[in-house]
Amino acid sequence: MFKDKTLLITGGTGSFGNAVMERFLDSDLKEIRIFSRDEKKQDDMRKKYNNKKLKFYLGDVRDLASIQSAMYQVDFVFHAAAFKQVPSCEFFPIEAVKTNILGTDHVLTAAIEHGIKKVICLSTDKAAYPINAMGISKAMMEKVLVAKSKTIAQEQTLICGTRYGNVMASRGSVIPLFVEQIRSGQPLTITNPKMTRFLMSLEEAVELVIFAFQNADAGDIMVQKAPSCFIGDLAQAVKELFNADNEIKVIGTRHGEKLYETLLTREEYSVAEDLGGFYRIPSDKRDLNYDKFFNEGDEKLSEDIEYNSQNTQLLSIEQIKEKLLKLEYIQNELKRERYTLGVI
Repeated sequence: MFKDKTLLITGGTGSFGNAVMERFLDSDLKEIRIFSRDEKKQDDMRKKYNNKKLKFYLGDVRDLASIQSAMYQVDFVFHAAAFKQVPSCEFFPIEAVKTNILGTDHVLTAAIEHGIKKVICLSTDKAAYPINAMGISKAMMEKVLVAKSKTIAQEQTLICGTRYGNVMASRGSVIPLFVEQIRSGQPLTITNPKMTRFLMSLEEAVELVIFAFQNADAGDIMVQKAPSCFIGDLAQAVKELFNADNEIKVIGTRHGEKLYETLLTREEYSVAEDLGGFYRIPSDKRDLNYDKFFNEGDEKLSEDIEYNSQNTQLLSIEQIKEKLLKLEYIQNELKRERYTLGVI
């Protein structure tokens, strides 16, 4: 499948980019191209891995010319470049538009021009029923990929997407914040203890992309089923793992936050295909010939439930701890803690 092929990862110096790069570094891929605008992180990766299979391309998805130059003789693209922080996108929504929407259009335009075989675009649960600028920009990104997928035969360039929830211990996420607050003796700050969020590891996020690569048709958005937890329970689980007695302080909801997140809307749930551990959301195949829908509409309006972080499997504190202990980040931080205490 990947033998002697070239993979380009946009946003390749981010958390997902690093995870997918490590996943494929020892594979039979011929070349892995890391595309990002952060030269410092590229240099760090270059020195850390010192692998001839890795090639680094400095550029920005906002600049069509820079992404076009990186796609020469590429076979597959994993498009992960994005603005992902909810508060910053709330204050600078146009920046989210430039990267998440227009940047995606640039990536897909360049991919089609270069005859890329498959492009997987990464989205987020915040794109379903979006209420914040980040989610809205990602929802529009999904619309762009679906629309673009209709402009070319999938045998030439297959464009599809994935949508997943919170990735545990990724850059800017709450778990590293909790660990930092424990270390500095500060209260663990949470917005609302009854807020729920899906929990996925970086490895699970990579597996979702690989599943989409193997199973998606043009315009599909693939979703992985995932458990969730209350944010208050997550904070308590981290405290217990580190034997900490820091207080948990409720600070109130931040800009653009929801009480719970949705991975499948009601409308999507009614048409989604259950693939076991995954859902396939097929693209809407209707065209601009609306006249026929005045005489014959859809079979039904959705009466199904949505799939959200309130009605999926809610983990107990002990189950959260078990999931956290599988994370390399937590394992390393616990080792560091024991070393600091003189245990090892």
